[in-house]
Amino acid sequence: MSGKANIAVLVSGGGTNLQALIDAEQAGKLPSGKIALVVSDHAGAYALERAKGAGIPHITLLRRELGGQSGFEAALQNELEAHGIDLVILAGFLSILSGDFTARWPERILNVHPSLIPSFCGKGYYGLRVHAAALARGVKVTGATVHFVNEIPDGGRILLQKAVEIMPGDTPETLQKRVMEQAEWLLLPQAAETVSGAIMQEKGGGPHPSAASRETGGCHLPPKGKAKRKGDFPHPALRATFPRGGRQI
Repeated sequence: MSGKANIAVLVSGGGTNLQALIDAEQAGKLPSGKIALVVSDHAGAYALERAKGAGIPHITLLRRELGGQSGFEAALQNELEAHGIDLVILAGFLSILSGDFTARWPERILNVHPSLIPSFCGKGYYGLRVHAAALARGVKVTGATVHFVNEIPDGGRILLQKAVEIMPGDTPETLQKRVMEQAEWLLLPQAAETVSGAIMQEKGGGPHPSAASRETGGCHLPPKGKAKRKGDFPHPALRATFPRGGRQI
C-alpha cells in the first residue's frame, strides 16, 4: 500500500484546475493523494499537455469512438479500475455522468462549480455561461463550490464554498478569471486532500489525518462501489468534516 489515494482527474479543455492540483501536489499540499491518471473526453485538450509535462499517465476517451455515453462510461470505469483509482475529480469536465456511473462511486467524485450553489447551477450552467448569468442577475457576490457528484447535475452534497466579489465593469471573462484565482484553485486542492486523507484512513493506510482533515475533525466515507440510499445522511465523522451546507472559507 502506497499510503496515498490514487486520484483520477477528468478534463475537457485547458486544464487550469488540473494545474492547480498538480501545483498543490508538487508543493507538498496533497500529501494524502497522488494524481495517477488524467482522462480527457476531447482530443487535443491542452490539459493533456499539462499532464504530460508533469509525468502523469493520460488518455483520451471519445464518445463517438466508443458508441456513445454508455460505451464511454464503460471504458472510463475500466481505466479507473486498471489504475487503482480511489477518487475522481472533475476539473473542467463538461460532460454529465449518468446516475448509474455516479452510483458506483458514492462520495468518491468531486466537482468544482464556479458559483455559490444553489445559485447559477444545474444543467446548462457551465463555463462562461455561469458568470454571464451572475452578471445578468446583478448579484454582488459569486464564488465557487466544491461538492460531491451524484445523479443530479450540481446536486451533490456541498463540501466547501468561497465567496468572490463582483466588481463594477466585470465581464464574464474577467469574473471567470477572478473566481478561478480566488476560489477554485484554492478550494479544489483543499477538498482533494481532505477526502484523500479520509480514504486512506478508511483503508488503514494513513498513520494520521492530514492537516486539512485535522482542522475539520476528520472524515468518514462509504466504501467505494456501495451506493447510498437517496436521502441517506453521511456518517457522523463526515458530518463533522462537511456539515450540511458545506464550509465557507
